[in-house]
Parts: sequence; C-alpha cells; structure tokens
Amino acid sequence: MKRFQQFSGREINLENIKDSGRLAEFGITCRYLPDPPDDYDEFEFGTDFKGKQDVGIMVTVELRRIKRLMFGFIDPDNPDIIRPMGDGLDGLLDQKIDALLDFFDFITQ
Repeated sequence: MKRFQQFSGREINLENIKDSGRLAEFGITCRYLPDPPDDYDEFEFGTDFKGKQDVGIMVTVELRRIKRLMFGFIDPDNPDIIRPMGDGLDGLLDQKIDALLDFFDFITQ
C-alpha cells in the first residue's frame, strides 16, 4: 500500500471521476458518487479481480482531499457489504497495480 501514499492529501477532480468512459479504460466503474461531496465523504468504485466487479475501492475525502484508500471484496449477495481482502490484496496489486496507479493519478489531476 506504500505505492498509494503519494495520493494521500491530493485533491480529487470531480469532472474526472464523472468520466465513466475514461474510468472504464482503467477497468474501473464508479459505484457511488456524492455530487457534490460533503466536507467528509466517501466515493466508491468497483473493479474486476476474480469475478465481475468483485472488488470495491473506497476513497475517503475531507474537503475534497484524499484521506484514506480501502480495498475490499464486494459481497455478491449484498453489494452494500465490503469484506476485507486479506492476502487477496497482494494478488489484486500484482494483477492491476499499473491500472490502479494510473486511475488514482487521473482522479487527482
């Protein structure tokens, strides 16, 4: 997760987050978009790993600056539930690190 520390404190770009075509190029969809976000809010994204849209990416922001990034498995029976990835995170990063870094760079431009 150290590779993602560079994004901590960066301001999000709402227009880029709304660009679903560009997000799809990274293999990512927006699951929840607060528009406009509150002073302290969370954006949710999804991506494929072992199944279709089975990984949730939560981006917590304060005053539109990234405060925390979390990754978890989306419960297929209840998509509102996100489960810890455990060792699955290493596999996700091995498979998608470049796309994820490019995604975070894009939403913070």
